[in-house]
Amino acid sequence: MISFVVPAYNEEKYLAPTLRSIHEAARAVGEPYEIVVANDGSTDATVRIAEEGAARVVTVEKRQIAATRNAGARAATGERLIFVDADTTVDEKVVRAALDAMAAGAIGGGAEVRFGDGPRWAHVGVALLIPFFRIVKWAAGCFVFCTREGFEKTGGFDETYFAGEEIIFSRALKRHGRFVALREAVTTSARKTEAFSFWQTLWLVAKILVTSPGGIRRRSAAGFWYDAKR
Repeated sequence: MISFVVPAYNEEKYLAPTLRSIHEAARAVGEPYEIVVANDGSTDATVRIAEEGAARVVTVEKRQIAATRNAGARAATGERLIFVDADTTVDEKVVRAALDAMAAGAIGGGAEVRFGDGPRWAHVGVALLIPFFRIVKWAAGCFVFCTREGFEKTGGFDETYFAGEEIIFSRALKRHGRFVALREAVTTSARKTEAFSFWQTLWLVAKILVTSPGGIRRRSAAGFWYDAKR
């Protein structure tokens, strides 16, 4: 069983295309699968859209991405976990590559990322970050995969972090096994780069990569991710 875990907070704008892409990719792969939407206190149509999209909804009241991902994973039944953000679409190639990597012994990994929209500087920025993430073998948060065993060994995403938790999780997985940086890509929304300026975005990325060694522990310092702008 493959378990796709989708954390969601007020994702009515993006969730339906995400679920459709997961269904299409999983059916093309041809293995049993489930989609678990971890609904973290949404006040919009997220739950209805998730149910209409043939996903199982798990109710969470955390307003913290790490805890929401963990809740979804613990409710899932699969031995292979693929975490997909609610504003991210996948295809058969990237899902198959993740499954092949785990079948070959990898404990987990991530994929390349491209934006489906947003300003030009955002596309340039993500293109520059991809090689760095590949070298250090970190997963971008919008697509992370791991075995159930790997998830249990690491304890899942570290809930003391409010942002950058995927980097901390990548590091933890690497301590227990082989971590793979796929060349296949997923497409995600650039909505944060539309809501915040280039300089705000640059500062927050630098904060995670340099000053905070991988993550942000204070909610007040992670407004870029928790701001209501959607």
